[in-house]
Amino acid sequence: MKLFLVDDHPVVRAGIAALVGGEPDMEIVGEAATSHDAVRGIALSEPDVVLMDLQLGDGPDGVETTRLVRALPHAPQVLVLTTYETDADIVRAIDAGATGYVLKACPPDELFQAIKAAARGETVLSPKVATRMMRRMRDPGPALTTREIEILELLAKGAGNKEIARALFITEATVKTHLVHVYGKLGVDTRTAAVTVAVERGLIRL
Repeated sequence: MKLFLVDDHPVVRAGIAALVGGEPDMEIVGEAATSHDAVRGIALSEPDVVLMDLQLGDGPDGVETTRLVRALPHAPQVLVLTTYETDADIVRAIDAGATGYVLKACPPDELFQAIKAAARGETVLSPKVATRMMRRMRDPGPALTTREIEILELLAKGAGNKEIARALFITEATVKTHLVHVYGKLGVDTRTAAVTVAVERGLIRL
């Protein structure tokens, strides 16, 4: 089973490579720290499974890289391996084509089983992630749209309405309309409260 590692931390890549090195049926055929290097390396090496971090520093993140990888002619399965477990991260990754979502804190045996399941094309989620998704399905509440999540993420970074409008290529009036909807769905009436509740619910991360 051929694996490709995508993570911007050399120590993390070395640790995963060391773990996989002890498995007789797995081998690392490449690794990358950026989206560009990842897509190019994966296209050349044609691995079975890509272990993808979400945070890749400058350039496209792991979600966008997953989308690019899944669009390749001989697309491998993508298993997200990250420290982030917010609803937004999980949903975005799965929407981009990730086969599974596993947390870096998982035991080695759990990781190996996840890799093998991903190679078979099976959906695999860390227990904490699965619990989160089940809770979301049972008690979804008013669902935030992708655009509303994007606006919340920009709010969390301290962006004002004008900055948000510029970043998302929409008008300030549209931003204000989205904020009204966000406030209503989260049961708040200020920007600070909206960010606080969104973080508490795992909708976004700071």
